[in-house]
Amino acid sequence: MMDFLILFLFYLVFMLVSVVMVCICSKTHRLKGLVQGGAQICSCIIPECIQRAVRKLLHYLFHTRNHAFIILHLVLQGTVYTEYTWEIFGYCQELEFSLYYLLLPYLLLIICLIFFTLTCLTNPGTITKENELLFLQVYEFDEVMFPKNARCSTCDLRKPARSKHCSVCNWCVHRFDHHCVWVNTCIGAWNTRYFLIYLLTLTASAAIMAIISTMFLVCLVTMSDLYQETYIDDLGHSQAVDTTFLIQYLFLTFPRIVFLLGFVTVLSFLLGGYLCFALYLAATNQTTNEWYKGDWAWCQLCPVVVRPPSAEPQIYQNIHSHGLWSNLREIFLPAVPYYERKKK
Repeated sequence: MMDFLILFLFYLVFMLVSVVMVCICSKTHRLKGLVQGGAQICSCIIPECIQRAVRKLLHYLFHTRNHAFIILHLVLQGTVYTEYTWEIFGYCQELEFSLYYLLLPYLLLIICLIFFTLTCLTNPGTITKENELLFLQVYEFDEVMFPKNARCSTCDLRKPARSKHCSVCNWCVHRFDHHCVWVNTCIGAWNTRYFLIYLLTLTASAAIMAIISTMFLVCLVTMSDLYQETYIDDLGHSQAVDTTFLIQYLFLTFPRIVFLLGFVTVLSFLLGGYLCFALYLAATNQTTNEWYKGDWAWCQLCPVVVRPPSAEPQIYQNIHSHGLWSNLREIFLPAVPYYERKKK
């Protein structure tokens, strides 16, 4: 059982490191090269029929609109809250934890589900023939990342500044950020505010559960005076209880709680890191799409736009950033063209 626990801890560390490396290398050719190299190796080992099935599955999951990740999201969230309610809540009540503190995850769940629903159902800012001219007036063209006369060949529309065509949803989106499979829609000008609050409450609920679970286990160890106990090792020698033994004991006694703690801890770090990134983009009035389009100059505040090797490097000035509060106001009180207000 201890070997399984060690493998589980290695798995958690591996997942964290992998996600961090993907975030660091996502704007370089290294990640693309690693993926292509791995695909070539797998193609020599895995039968062609399995490869085709995997490609179809990946295409369905990540390149078509479907509810698979929404269902997975709700199942995982329901499983976590079921375990929290079934075991941790009751144990903590017996240990006389504050009821308000124990009810906080449920309050965060309600807020999270409300803004999750709003993110899913709100129009992200779809550009159509009717509102095309109105959206063209919202943002100024910088003629670097967003040329003035660019057109979307799929929608046959002029592309407003900061817009992008989503290949998954098959429409152009005003102030396009990214397509999120977890909400099965694009994140654009009109639902970014809901997405940020959803992400904030989801991160907070995972962090609060991790804290409560840790406090419960620490309280259990303290009340039982396990640190003062001894145990007999495999050689028959008496050993003082150490941290490794405590983790093993807690894992064998409360396996579901330890699993839950490991899961929400990793989730807190992953979501917390992404939340910080999203807030940084919001504070500087950038979108994920705009950030991804350029290579960042580490010693400067502006990204360097990717250009041909023969061309001289050009510093891209973010003409849309007008200070912290103006940038946040633009996200939480987005401009709605007159035509859209009239429709409502």
